[in-house]
Amino acid sequence: MGLGTDIRLSRLFANPSGNLFGIAVDHFVGYGNVREGGLSDLPQAVARCMTARPDTMTMTPGTAKHLWSDYAGQAALIVQASYWTPDDRIRGQLSTPADAIRLGADALAVAIAVRGETEGDFIRWLSDAVRAAAPYDIPVVAHIYPRDYTDGVKIVFTPDEIAYAVRVGIETGVDVIKVGYPGDERAFADIIAACPVPVVMAGGPKEPTLAGALTQIHAGMRAGARGAVVGRNIWGEADMEHAARAYAAVIHDGLDADQAIART
Repeated sequence: MGLGTDIRLSRLFANPSGNLFGIAVDHFVGYGNVREGGLSDLPQAVARCMTARPDTMTMTPGTAKHLWSDYAGQAALIVQASYWTPDDRIRGQLSTPADAIRLGADALAVAIAVRGETEGDFIRWLSDAVRAAAPYDIPVVAHIYPRDYTDGVKIVFTPDEIAYAVRVGIETGVDVIKVGYPGDERAFADIIAACPVPVVMAGGPKEPTLAGALTQIHAGMRAGARGAVVGRNIWGEADMEHAARAYAAVIHDGLDADQAIART
């Protein structure tokens, strides 16, 4: 790891808490109807999310190109390199480390799926990105999601599968690993303790309540996670500004869900 990588990583974890509170608006069009939901108006969603002063914002290269100039310097920019749906209906690569550097990013995110027939292709994406990022000293943040094919195809968060996802990140040489919370604080603590790079949590599927979503993040932080990067559980809330501030309170101030909701 070179000096440039160290410096850029320090920007991701610049908060005095040492943790990372990130918001992701990198959900590609293949996820659904672009006229509905919290990302139907991308400029407005980015503006509203930024009121909570996140440490990082993760977005596709096109979103960054068109929207990020107004917020440069207010948070670290992470450019998403890939897109896919769990059933592989669409999957591809959006950007390279060089593209991310040209956009002024501090890191490149690479979202991949593991398990299933296309797992090898996804892991190759990740290892290729690590290799391509090295000459630029830009960190690679891996978003790794295990799949289960027992009944159709779905993303799963069991301790065994999250441990597997983390191992993929370690062995491909990434700088930060983002995975879902496995629902077992002790198991997650063991997974994190065995990982030599920072582990941050994915926000996960949309939870029925903000309190439920924050409770998972609080448990993951107790287990040793270095933060979270959250998407739909922030911009999927009617009051996304309040939700974002509550996440920041859990991640940076150590508050539990009820305390965070009440304070913000």
